[in-house]
Amino acid sequence: MKSFIHEAIERSEEGKISYSEYMHLALYDPKLGYYMREKEKIGRFGDFITSSNISDVFGQLFAKIFIQLVETENIPPLICEIGGGNGRFARAVLQEWQKRSPDTYDRLTYMMIETSPYHRTKQKETLHHLSESIVWYERIEQFYQDVPRFSGIVFSNELFDAFPVHVIQKKENGLYEIFITSREGQLVETMVPLENEEIIAYLQERNISLVDGQRFEVPLMMKQFILEMGSLLQKGVLFTVDYGYTDEEWQLPARREGSLRGYYQHQLITNPLVFPGEMDLTTHIQWDALRMYGEEAGWKFVKLIRQDQFLLEAGILEYLMEHYDPNPFSEQSRQNRAIRTLLMDGGISTAFQVMIQQKNVLIQWDNMFKEHPFVRR
Repeated sequence: MKSFIHEAIERSEEGKISYSEYMHLALYDPKLGYYMREKEKIGRFGDFITSSNISDVFGQLFAKIFIQLVETENIPPLICEIGGGNGRFARAVLQEWQKRSPDTYDRLTYMMIETSPYHRTKQKETLHHLSESIVWYERIEQFYQDVPRFSGIVFSNELFDAFPVHVIQKKENGLYEIFITSREGQLVETMVPLENEEIIAYLQERNISLVDGQRFEVPLMMKQFILEMGSLLQKGVLFTVDYGYTDEEWQLPARREGSLRGYYQHQLITNPLVFPGEMDLTTHIQWDALRMYGEEAGWKFVKLIRQDQFLLEAGILEYLMEHYDPNPFSEQSRQNRAIRTLLMDGGISTAFQVMIQQKNVLIQWDNMFKEHPFVRR
């Protein structure tokens, strides 16, 4: 992959590529990209962990909410999961749905959009006994062609953080874009005065201003994706689970170095240019951008909430109390430990947020999330 990127730099007109181009090659090249390769990525033997791989309760809670939306709010029983990883979330949702609402399960179609051939194979292995309810798509464009007017529920978990971004920096009162070039056989950064009109437009319409020395990731691909999805979704609800910051949080001194990082064997790698193709590359998403462009696409903002608070409001403690078992090696006890892991201070759920958006529906959200004495405000 490193040689492949050097060749791409040599082929470029000016001997450099943007960070967005670099990330696209390192993550999504059909043969050498990190997500496209036959390599374990999620879990103990991979490079990172997701909430759905900690416990099936994560998917079961969402199944309960999905069913409520279908049964009480007249949302069609169509689920579109974008970037389903190894399929554990989908399995938990479908199995829970079968138990809770067999009538609506018989009408359910679960659509999975997954670019990675490796993950599609993993998903089909995990979901082979549930495959009659599932339709797979390799690319979002195929989904658009098959379902040009979608009404239902769209779900993603750690999707946008893996989208390629441009990187800019303010220096000596000027704005520069950071490119990748080759020097003495090494991949290195180089700064060029900002000329990209799309980046300039993004900063203007988002009213973004940087302080001297500040780095900032510009998610043009996320913006394009949201606006394209706007014309597809006719009626329904969108759940986005990810880690990110609001505009106010981006302005804090701790964020001035940006958030582009790598994860390799569960270790944080601050230099995104090492191990290309061998490690995950990720950025914290811009929640206010998702909200703003979502509204431009016709999505109405409902709420943004930290994941642990979301899980509490959705009723995760019911699973803890209802499955008590004194045997520390039982399935129930393992589930209880997983729930505590999802809720403990400083754990994975304190770093993640859940955004809910809707379009052309009037949902009684108070019925979805009950007040609970343990919910932290």
